[in-house]
Amino acid sequence: MILFPAVDIKDGQCVRLAQGREDQVTVFAANPVEQARKWADMGARFLHVVDLDGAFSGLPRNFELIRRICAEIDIPVQLGGGIRDIETARNYVKAGVERLIIGTMALEQPELFSELCRALPGRIGVSLDAVDGRLKTKGWVEDSGQMIDDVLPRLEKDDVRFIVYTDISRDGMQTGVNLEALERLCSLTSIPVIAAGGVHTLDDIRNLHPLCAKGLEGAISGRAIYVGTLDVREANEWIDGQA
Repeated sequence: MILFPAVDIKDGQCVRLAQGREDQVTVFAANPVEQARKWADMGARFLHVVDLDGAFSGLPRNFELIRRICAEIDIPVQLGGGIRDIETARNYVKAGVERLIIGTMALEQPELFSELCRALPGRIGVSLDAVDGRLKTKGWVEDSGQMIDDVLPRLEKDDVRFIVYTDISRDGMQTGVNLEALERLCSLTSIPVIAAGGVHTLDDIRNLHPLCAKGLEGAISGRAIYVGTLDVREANEWIDGQA
């Protein structure tokens, strides 16, 4: 099981949003590169980075910051936000990003998404961001008109490397993870699943861990590790103890 510390970038700062709302911003660090280095120094094994400006605008707004993060830490980075064409995806890989997370393109441009998966095999994941099973796009502000069950067969056909599942109603709220929804998703697909939204304490990691036997790859944590209700080093020590 992998714990992915989140570095969400907006206006050049490291922030967290509540339920993905652009007007509900908490700034946690002025320098995302220094924050990324801090998580790496605390023993993180993989970093989750989101270009929130890119997610809302559809353009790679923080490319240079993300390139610097990749250059200055020695753990792999997965990135989402504003990746809506193949050229942008290739440029991020050249900049050092290990894996890319695609949301809007995967749901709204399936043919282009399939082409991307063929162009960068093994590097493409999909962000499934849902409220009551209904998928959102464009930084969670638009309803895609699709349900999770509708898209899974196509994602499997495209050899998607992983899925990041976010329960939007719980994201940034520290209310605990939606275990029922995650267990159901794992049962519906052979694609590894990463949980996002609601991770609050070590108990959430303990509750998620049994799902690793059913296809869970790990969990993303943002606000909890910033405010201190979850400790990255302690969580990794607990995970290592389960081996």
